[in-house]
Amino acid sequence: QVQLVESGGELVQAGGSLRLSCAASGLTFSTYVMGWFRQAPGKEREFVAATSWGGTSINYADSVKGRFTISRDNAKNTVYLQMNSLQLEDTAVYYCAARRGTRASPTLPYDFWGQGTQVTVSS
Repeated sequence: QVQLVESGGELVQAGGSLRLSCAASGLTFSTYVMGWFRQAPGKEREFVAATSWGGTSINYADSVKGRFTISRDNAKNTVYLQMNSLQLEDTAVYYCAARRGTRASPTLPYDFWGQGTQVTVSS
């Protein structure tokens, strides 16, 4: 049974930083692209970032480029999202997702999803 468990979400002031983690189990981590998505209140879920196993394919949404960094520790089956210079618009539930493959595509469907972790940015 595949499980993706996110952690690290909390209330933070604008301009601050957070690091989200997603621990994966029940899958062969090296064969999956790992991604982060988010959903703000009243909005559709949107792509944030994704990385292939070796990091040779990485993609970011334009809205987070230069502020967020995705990385993964394959020995720990964990993917991270370092978020810096947080803005009010970054407030959302952040979801970890896994997709079998090698391309960190923002549009291809993902196979597994976590339950999400809340990030709230205050002024």
